[in-house]
Amino acid sequence: MRWVYGKQDWKTFERGQENCYLMTNGLGGFSSMTMTGSAARNDHAFLMACTKAPNNRYNVIHRLAEQIEAGGITYTLSSQEFADGSREEGYKYLCEFSYEDTPVWRYLVNGIEIEKEAAMRQGENTAAVVYRVRNRSRADAVLTVTPFLQFVSKGSDLGPGQEFRFSSDGAESAGLALHVSADGAAERIPEREETYFYSYDACDGRRSTGTAKAGFRIRAAVKAGEYREISAVFSVSEAPDMQTKGETAYRHQEEETADPHTRGRAGGVRTQRSARQIIKEQKLYRRRLEEQSGFRSDMAKCLAKSASQFIAKRESTGGDTILAGFPFFEDWGRDTMIALPGICLSARRYDEARSILRTFSRYEKDGLMPNLFPEGGKDPMYNTVDAALLFINCVWLYYEATGDLSFAEEMYPVMERIVDCYRKGTQFGIHMDRDGLIMAGEGLDQVTWMDVRVGEILPTPRHGKPVEVNAYWYNALRIMAEFSRKREAGSTGDEKAAEYERLAQKVRASFTEAFWMEEKHCLKDVISGTDADTQIRCNQIWAVSMPFTMLDEEKEREVVDTVFEKLYTPYGLRTLEQEDEQFCPDYGGEVLKRDLAYHQGTVWAYPLGAYYLACLKVNKDSAETKAETAAQMEVLESALREGCIGQLPEIYDGENPVSSKGCFAQAWSVGELLRVYEKLESR
Repeated sequence: MRWVYGKQDWKTFERGQENCYLMTNGLGGFSSMTMTGSAARNDHAFLMACTKAPNNRYNVIHRLAEQIEAGGITYTLSSQEFADGSREEGYKYLCEFSYEDTPVWRYLVNGIEIEKEAAMRQGENTAAVVYRVRNRSRADAVLTVTPFLQFVSKGSDLGPGQEFRFSSDGAESAGLALHVSADGAAERIPEREETYFYSYDACDGRRSTGTAKAGFRIRAAVKAGEYREISAVFSVSEAPDMQTKGETAYRHQEEETADPHTRGRAGGVRTQRSARQIIKEQKLYRRRLEEQSGFRSDMAKCLAKSASQFIAKRESTGGDTILAGFPFFEDWGRDTMIALPGICLSARRYDEARSILRTFSRYEKDGLMPNLFPEGGKDPMYNTVDAALLFINCVWLYYEATGDLSFAEEMYPVMERIVDCYRKGTQFGIHMDRDGLIMAGEGLDQVTWMDVRVGEILPTPRHGKPVEVNAYWYNALRIMAEFSRKREAGSTGDEKAAEYERLAQKVRASFTEAFWMEEKHCLKDVISGTDADTQIRCNQIWAVSMPFTMLDEEKEREVVDTVFEKLYTPYGLRTLEQEDEQFCPDYGGEVLKRDLAYHQGTVWAYPLGAYYLACLKVNKDSAETKAETAAQMEVLESALREGCIGQLPEIYDGENPVSSKGCFAQAWSVGELLRVYEKLESR
């Protein structure tokens, strides 16, 4: 899908900052600015490099300041809000912004047409920009592009003692080097400093200002009546590599058949193509992703390409991973296991799915899967009850998609240990109770996805028996029974399968008895002996949407109907019904206020996928239900136009979900909705 915006979308400066684009490089690096080209967040960057995939990210080029001079007058093309209240208002010359595979800006200034297009190169910390200038005026013109730099870790600001070494073809600071290759004259300028105001961070209670410096610029003349392309390629390496810039960093290669999947290591620059070639490669790469996915609908094709932006290399493990969300999050185990079925399997990225699952299988410990892979050789964090059970689900869904039983056999010992450890008991209070149900959580540990902790405050303390965890548990037991029968012919496999089936039947009987609320026509959220037990939350929907479920058909239908009545919005499910006294209608403000609202009614996009899958299931995947679901999902086109273009966000306000909040691009939001499109297009 090609998203096109016009002047009505930035008729005020504020409107122009509402939407942004996102490009990624498969290493954790990215490029993301508003559609008017401004930095409205401290995490906005024209080039956010990642020196060790996927989390060692540095905001190198924070923004590009752009001007065109003609007839003795200088016109500013860039837009930016500064801490002193002043603004660049180049959006007034912006005629069109579009995004499909690359962002494209079109400006018109007194007879001078300027088209700007940018791209990142897969597998490298490289960003390219091309300006196509058609001077239809009677005056000669000069285009000036000035990169403003930070060289700080993502989310940080320039320190008072940070030094820069500028040259006409790059800069060094903080152990990193920026290499620049440009058409036109790259020239050194006196060092300049700017301090910005970040409107989107300010309203969320985050750091509202930040600083960047410039020490070189790119200038190119365009004579009256002339058409000219002016391009620049920016690449980041570790500072010692500056010594070899004449050998590799500036070597241009124009091969038309380059494979965008084969690149150099995360922190270095192996080859550097022209900006034109980098843009061409990016478009080709994304078109191949679209074709590979096999989707028919334009929305699904768009989401398949968006899904690829979350897949990145992980240098510490040597495999692939899924970043939870941009611009804030790293790769979390729970998020990965929720997102993988859609991000990888629905998009037919089977190699990446195997790589990710193999990585997690190697780090299984005491039946748990890592929730976080920290950098620096430290031990992973295992504070999640659901990731391991969802790992088993992912292996099953991979098998269903590919028929690859050999991979399931490879993963079987790990899955067996997970079930065994959950039965006997493991860390974080995770163990099977006498009724066969899983208990989890103790002290201040938050081990479900509703995991906010503010000091000693647990806004959603779900210690006990969470409803979705026990749905995952039953599903895992049934999967283990199926795999036991498939992998071992004869009595041994049948005996193991029978053992898993017996336990599953016990869990099923206990689940219905413990969780069903006849008066509310739905499931309890948790069994804890507190008032939280009977709150109506979205977690119950997974007791219907999983491959193997416990409720009878009538109860499943009642759950779906109650979730629709109490929690459904077209943009996601509320995490708590509005009638609950703990419901928080808005997400925003200072950290404490945001965290207290995070799971107390805030609309989350990703459970919407489970709702639609559950709705299709209880209606037997009928053609009528598919048509109704497809019609309901059409509103997501407007969601893809808002916030981060072509992406789905993390959350919305609970009371009136009109604009995206939190991460502007969230992996499990995209993945779960892709699963729905896959279901809708299945025969």
